[in-house]
Amino acid sequence: MRIGELSALTGVGPRLLRYYQSRGLLAADRSTSGQRLFDPAVVDRVRAIRSLLDVGLPTRTILELIDCVSEPGRLEPCATPVLVEHLKAYDARIADLVSTRKGLEALINSGPNAYHPARVKSEPQGELLPDLPR
Repeated sequence: MRIGELSALTGVGPRLLRYYQSRGLLAADRSTSGQRLFDPAVVDRVRAIRSLLDVGLPTRTILELIDCVSEPGRLEPCATPVLVEHLKAYDARIADLVSTRKGLEALINSGPNAYHPARVKSEPQGELLPDLPR
């Protein structure tokens, strides 16, 4: 199938499909006129790539994992070690952000011009400083 057909079946634009191919995630043959020709099985592979991108994995990691995909949304056990490492990295980033947030909160609530502590909520939900003077 040509790239336009693959794009229509997957909802992924041709430019992005060419990018996936350049990253080694997709393979295509060429017609005599130079057009990309994809195997129909690539439809499921593109869907799997999209689902892995949707959970925040970079294409270089997806390249490592793509052979561990049995169907979109279902991974074989070979994917587990890589996914656990990414989960740990996200947990570390979240911990760093929480620490930064606490530091900002302490800064806001300190000093002679401190805002009333009740105005800065300790949970990151909604607007933090709703009624600051301008």
